Amino acid sequence: MEKRIVIATTSHDAKGISGEPTGAYLSEIAHPYDVFTRRGYKVEFASVRGGLIPLDGVQEADTASQAFLAHHSSELEQSFPAQEIDPSRYEAIFFAGGHGAMWDLPDSIQFARITSAIYQRGGVVAAVCHGPAALVNVKLPSGVYLVSGKAVSAFSNEEERAAKADTLVPFLLEDKLKERGALYSSAPMWQSKVIVSDRLVTGQNPASAAGVAEAVADLLEPDPKG
Repeated sequence: MEKRIVIATTSHDAKGISGEPTGAYLSEIAHPYDVFTRRGYKVEFASVRGGLIPLDGVQEADTASQAFLAHHSSELEQSFPAQEIDPSRYEAIFFAGGHGAMWDLPDSIQFARITSAIYQRGGVVAAVCHGPAALVNVKLPSGVYLVSGKAVSAFSNEEERAAKADTLVPFLLEDKLKERGALYSSAPMWQSKVIVSDRLVTGQNPASAAGVAEAVADLLEPDPKG
């Protein structure tokens, strides 16, 4: 049976009152996609509303991201809406970041349902950079927040201030995760940090995206090459 992972993203394309364009951060889609496909998984794309996924970070695209766009841009234009996702089809869900995630992922009832269902059936939940915004309101059937008591990372308050977005985002992600009972930690700004806590994998920033994906694949099926 084919093994599938869904990469989930925002549908939001503006950075608060600034009106600056934003969306899902390209490298946080492209690099995990490369890891997952190399490890034998079929990857599908979903977003809050479906259809075109707005992108950020395209101008800073590295070689891998440029190659991804050259071959998979049509898939990003036809993402599945969250309400059509059947969690039983996926081994894992991976939330890419980008500032857009801060506006619509926390309140997506559909993605919260999918995330909880995948985790409950033994699958892996992962998120990088602003992607953990999708997790702040996810509860397990017990009523406990998914992140409560788990070690996590995500875009730090320090990085948000350095990006001059701390007054634009609806909340500071580091603070919100701590409010939900998560055990948050971070590396120095812009350095990779990946944390595995049970079947929850989180990463701090774009530099962490490939590492999060590798950790997800290792949880699902350890790499025989080490």
